[in-house]
Amino acid sequence: MRGSVFAVTLRARQRGWLIALMSLSALLLVAMGAYRNIDLSIYTELPEAFRSLIGIPENADVGSLAINAMVSSYGAITIAALAIALGSHAIAGEERDGTIALLLANPISRRHVLLSKAGSLAALTALTAAGLWAAILGSAAVLDVSIEGMHVGALALHLFFSSLLYGCFALAVGAWTGNRSGAAGAAAGLMIISFLAVGILPLLAGAKGFVRIFPWHYFDGSDPLINGVDWSHIAVLGAASTVLVLAGIMGVDRRDLKSRSVGVTLIDRLRAHPLSERIIGRLAGSARVSDIWVKTASEYQALFLIVAIYTFFIQGLLLGPIYNSMPRAALDAMSNLPHEMLALFGGGDISTVEGFYQLETYGMMAPVLVMILAIAVGAGALAGEEQRKTMGLLLANPVRRSRVVLEKAAAMVFYAVLVGFVTFAGVALGSLISNLGMDIGNVAAAGFLQTLVGLVFGALALALSAATGRKNVAIFGAVGAGLALHLLNGLGDLSPTMAGFANWSPFHYYLGNDPLNNGMDWSNAAVLAALAAVLIGLSVPLFERRDLR
Repeated sequence: MRGSVFAVTLRARQRGWLIALMSLSALLLVAMGAYRNIDLSIYTELPEAFRSLIGIPENADVGSLAINAMVSSYGAITIAALAIALGSHAIAGEERDGTIALLLANPISRRHVLLSKAGSLAALTALTAAGLWAAILGSAAVLDVSIEGMHVGALALHLFFSSLLYGCFALAVGAWTGNRSGAAGAAAGLMIISFLAVGILPLLAGAKGFVRIFPWHYFDGSDPLINGVDWSHIAVLGAASTVLVLAGIMGVDRRDLKSRSVGVTLIDRLRAHPLSERIIGRLAGSARVSDIWVKTASEYQALFLIVAIYTFFIQGLLLGPIYNSMPRAALDAMSNLPHEMLALFGGGDISTVEGFYQLETYGMMAPVLVMILAIAVGAGALAGEEQRKTMGLLLANPVRRSRVVLEKAAAMVFYAVLVGFVTFAGVALGSLISNLGMDIGNVAAAGFLQTLVGLVFGALALALSAATGRKNVAIFGAVGAGLALHLLNGLGDLSPTMAGFANWSPFHYYLGNDPLNNGMDWSNAAVLAALAAVLIGLSVPLFERRDLR
């Protein structure tokens, strides 16, 4: 039976991993073609330390920078996110969906289920890492790009063990708690904090040694693309993954499993309290679902809290003191890095506080964080209700389909605005306590545009959810579009032939005017708002004309 659980999990999950692999392979090919057109002197004239930092050996073709840019950042985060999704669903997801009892009704033990799920996680991660390895070699051959001296296989091996660790962490947390969203949030938080810590700590005096406590260090801290496999780092990642699986076995064996995870929302708790019962009753409505958006918002409160806390403290408040503690010599040296190199991460002059925040916060992480929440709400708004078999109950009330769509969209807008405000508050307070002198109006402009660009992809997920009724299609479609369009915008700065295409990317209207320095560009904001509104409006007829699943 273990083999059956293993095979069923592979079949159920293979599509998402295959889509991710194909998307990354296509983006790698495009990126490598763009890098091939860059003047080689931009990189060959860099100091040796910087060439090592960005993964370019002295005798390598500049086009091979795409391998490091795509695999060590986008690729690593994407595959780790897939591993986290599978790991968090292994036990906790089965409990949430109410299928764990059916699964265990077979002659199979709990630990066999967990080990089969862990085996499928390892297999899919290994196959995806191997596929990405093949894609790198194929792209280099097709475009005649030299990757001489680069250990692509070593990078793929480190990528496999790194992604596996985050998936096993999510599996262990889910096995102990039965909370799928909590497991996914904890593992994603570990990954993001680790990614940022490994990038920032080496720049702080006396803090470089602390990177060893973060898992991301064991992925690329030894520069496997240049130096080959670091077996000590592989051993750390492998041992940690094994310990996490064993911890998961202990957790699932000792706990009473849930037949179905329904949870108690914050709205429910406030309604039950005598001091807030009347106010919340008016806000949340009656059993006739008088306010669908409130109910929807309450379902994503845990994810919002995770995103908000991380955004406020890590991406906003703490970066101010970190910037002040950086040696000026290090900042001046980093300001000499080519603009083209930083374009894929949002650009910016890192020697200035505005450029530092643009690179560390607004370039990638800020839009990603609001997109995570907006896409989650947008994808789950309609397809999630159908998947949980609750859409029929909702529509049994005297509500039109169009109202369901618009109120679900209202919850998505509500959370996107909150994340944008929390980012603004964190950055503004970080600037204030560190006396950085940032223009508060410009910070507010960046936060508003962050909200709008996140809403574009959340609205895309809503439209896909309305059109297909399939949550995975909505999530992967919106995430894939976001990844491709973010890369397209970055490549516009790398190659003159790609510059015109950047205007088709929403990210061009997000940071194209450099809001942290120049303030709000209302025409850019209007474009993003119009895109989001059109996609939300399109969701109504798509949902009304479809037979529900």
